[in-house]
Amino acid sequence: MNLKKISGLSALALLAVAGVSCKRLSTAGADNGEATNPFFEASKLPLQAPDFTKIKDSDYQPALEEGMKQQQAEISKIADNTEAPTFENTLVALEKSGQLLNRVNGVFNLVTSANTNPTLQKVQEDEASKLAANTDAIFLNTKLFKRVQAIYQKRNDLKLDAESKRLVEYYEQRFELAGANLSESAKDTLKKYNQEEAGLSAKFTNMVLAANKAGALLITDKSELAGLSDAEIQAAAENSKAAKQDGKWLLSLQNTTQQPLLQSLSNRATRQKLFEASYTRADKGDANDTRKTIARIAELHALEAKLLGFRNYADWKLRDQMAQTPEAVEQFLGKLVPAATAKAKAEAADIQAVIDQQKGGFKLEPWDWNFYAEQVRKAKYDLDENQIKPYFELDKVLKDGVFYAANQLYGLTFKERKDLPVYQPDVRVFDVFDKDGSQLGIFYCDYFKRDNKNGGAWMSNIVGQSKLLNQKPVIYNVCNFTKPAPGKPALISADDAKTMFHEFGHGLHGLFANEQYPTLASPNTARDYVEFPSQFNEHWMMDPKVFAHFAVHYQTGAPMPQALVDKIKKAGTFNQGYALTEALGGDAIDMAWNTLSADNAKQDVDKFEAASLAKAGLNLSQVPPRYRSSYFLHIWSNGYAAGYYAYAWTEMLDDDAFSWFEENGGLTRANGQRFRDMILSKGNTESYADMFKAFRGHNPDINPMLKSRGLVK
Repeated sequence: MNLKKISGLSALALLAVAGVSCKRLSTAGADNGEATNPFFEASKLPLQAPDFTKIKDSDYQPALEEGMKQQQAEISKIADNTEAPTFENTLVALEKSGQLLNRVNGVFNLVTSANTNPTLQKVQEDEASKLAANTDAIFLNTKLFKRVQAIYQKRNDLKLDAESKRLVEYYEQRFELAGANLSESAKDTLKKYNQEEAGLSAKFTNMVLAANKAGALLITDKSELAGLSDAEIQAAAENSKAAKQDGKWLLSLQNTTQQPLLQSLSNRATRQKLFEASYTRADKGDANDTRKTIARIAELHALEAKLLGFRNYADWKLRDQMAQTPEAVEQFLGKLVPAATAKAKAEAADIQAVIDQQKGGFKLEPWDWNFYAEQVRKAKYDLDENQIKPYFELDKVLKDGVFYAANQLYGLTFKERKDLPVYQPDVRVFDVFDKDGSQLGIFYCDYFKRDNKNGGAWMSNIVGQSKLLNQKPVIYNVCNFTKPAPGKPALISADDAKTMFHEFGHGLHGLFANEQYPTLASPNTARDYVEFPSQFNEHWMMDPKVFAHFAVHYQTGAPMPQALVDKIKKAGTFNQGYALTEALGGDAIDMAWNTLSADNAKQDVDKFEAASLAKAGLNLSQVPPRYRSSYFLHIWSNGYAAGYYAYAWTEMLDDDAFSWFEENGGLTRANGQRFRDMILSKGNTESYADMFKAFRGHNPDINPMLKSRGLVK
């Protein structure tokens, strides 16, 4: 995921995912008293796929409100049960609770991140603190916690199967970490913190979306676009037309600091303007300036951690992760920073040499890096991105690349269907069939950038898998590729193609979920484990059999020439010092904010960010962090606070796991089945460390990652 993420998982996904039928209720505020809210009973479409023809913006808020009301009634019934606590009457009952709420949340999270509007944004901000309060009302319920504790204490005597025992242990830890042991007054304080944070997080999301839109660079002179392809210039003209700026060109922003077009723009002044538009988008002192908001969220994180008895937010949040402690994360990142920055400095020297050779007369700046790095790549490897794109047509990459690899490894087949309604015309839908021909799930994909879509790329569930609830997965992938002008093919970059493989790796994790309980079903796993399946799936893009199947010229159908394939492979470790250093910059910013103590939580955002990068040894002037604090959606809104390191951590896991495949025959059905059985289908039913070790035969080894990045030989 480019920055890749799995987000949109409901805060209530810890309890259950989109569920089964509820009683029919009248829609609040409906014009007709007989009208019904489409969320008040399970969708009649296949696998409970949402019927977007029936869903109106006005349906979400009453459904969310009623969902919380119903769940609290269900929780009270469990907590107030006068019978002795049992696994069935307490934990299974918990797993069955909240089905209306999770049903609406599954769709609401999708549309508010991928196709939002002012009405939905207002609902999002209005309901955020209420949803946080609803979660607190569950995990800070003293009577309910005592029932969970009673079951936990006798778990070894209950003759539970392994997954059920894991569920008991999960809930006991979840309640503990949520603050169930606090005094009632401390719980009240924590609830206030949680509700304020939830409201600020929703506000931050919408401010960043507005900042991205407002920060787009408007060009009035076509000559300033020198270096862009005709298709890119035409797309910019379409963007401008959509913004009611006919006759001009609008360069929209993606969520990362660096922008894709910086690689091609030959006009240095335009590059600088585009970079600065990106870099300063959310700190201009206007209505979209997020700095006060995030400074308060960071302060709340520190206060929450102190109240719960932890040194800092990271110390609290990592307890149920694979890494477990901030020290383990810092030790891990410490192994990467020296090698990454040394390689980045060497890459900078190569780029500066090209600038000097061309008598540029200037020092390398961040807005120059990608433009001149592409020239270095051409010179060193005789490789031009424009040579590659004609062989990467989006539909071909999807069907003959992503889907084909899934077929070869796991026996899956896919059939596009046009009868299921979608939330936006660009969205496509596929039935997914297992190796025996049975339906495994449904897959939605939404690949093109829009102004009302969050930046980045992500996967989540609309409906989660659960044998208990008799549900099969309905999942989606969302990306932000440039939409071609009408009638033009969608030719994507190699990085975009890798993103498609990545996000579908998350999709496979969700599709292969095979759990009884929704709480433990994939992809409901730790942040520093959930990126393992997705990053692992990236490897199959360059597998010779897969690559040859999709990398054909969009006009002639001719396969990519072997000489060009060889160049791509040879250049595989090119610019990796830069790529890893900018990602580590995000890691450093995240961990710095989330290791603040409550006594030192109030910080000036800009000064603190600069000091954090300097302390980590990542303050290279030409290599800005992949995200600045002011638009770092992952950590302030998408659940990655104290967890952005997960991408690097799971890269260690995926490279090590892929080395097992290389040692055992590569892409085969038998190997794919082993990975499915031991990793993809397991969810959170076992210790993450134990699952990995069982598959790989040893604890995670960082060396395959360093070799893959070209940081060691």
